Amino acid sequence: MANRTLGTRQKLVFRGPDQGPGRAAPKRPRNPLVVPALQRKAGPHDTSQGAKRQAGKRSLIRQLLGKEEA
Repeated sequence: MANRTLGTRQKLVFRGPDQGPGRAAPKRPRNPLVVPALQRKAGPHDTSQGAKRQAGKRSLIRQLLGKEEA
């Protein structure tokens, strides 16, 4: 039986000297719309009010249970 992968192999493409493996990255992005998106990176987020409230409730329960056991 013939090897089936030989029929689906990619063709060899000859590229210019600036492209190909081992070369430097291009100076400009392929998609110019990516640049503004990369510049709008998110910063550190603050803890939400619900998370603060739940943490306070857990610490209160922990304190109350700690006093009862001791």
